[in-house]
Amino acid sequence: MGVIRINQTFATRVSPSRLFKALILDSHNLCPKLMFASIRNIEFLEGDGDVGSIKQINFTEASPYRYVKHRIDELDKENFTCKYTLIEGDALAEKLESITYEVKFEANAWGGCICKMSSEYRTIGDVEVKEEEIEDGKDRAIGMYEVVEAYLLAHPNAYK
Repeated sequence: MGVIRINQTFATRVSPSRLFKALILDSHNLCPKLMFASIRNIEFLEGDGDVGSIKQINFTEASPYRYVKHRIDELDKENFTCKYTLIEGDALAEKLESITYEVKFEANAWGGCICKMSSEYRTIGDVEVKEEEIEDGKDRAIGMYEVVEAYLLAHPNAYK
């Protein structure tokens, strides 16, 4: 098994607490509403959103994927951090055992936050993952964050 680690950071004008609430704690409600063209629904298969919960994201026909399952590994509501693992779904193809994501939202001096994300791709055997496949995954994640950021900026009282 090989491991590929990727780090990315981006700044937003939204506070850490609002972004964390929207993207981590309530993504199962908010994301299907905002991204209805690609996300059909998000449902908890086990748990209610705390550590150990498993949620399934079901995509629409517009998406190249049918579904993925995430397990919440760590959740720190006071420090706005979350660690979760993609454990099943066609996004793993036959190349990946899992993808673990760590997300941290840190306040910055101008009222917004810095979002720090790291991803760890665990390959099956000696399978090679192409750079463009990793870039595609990064672009999808950033795209989702940008949609939620735009929503929160347009609705300043949401997720206070």
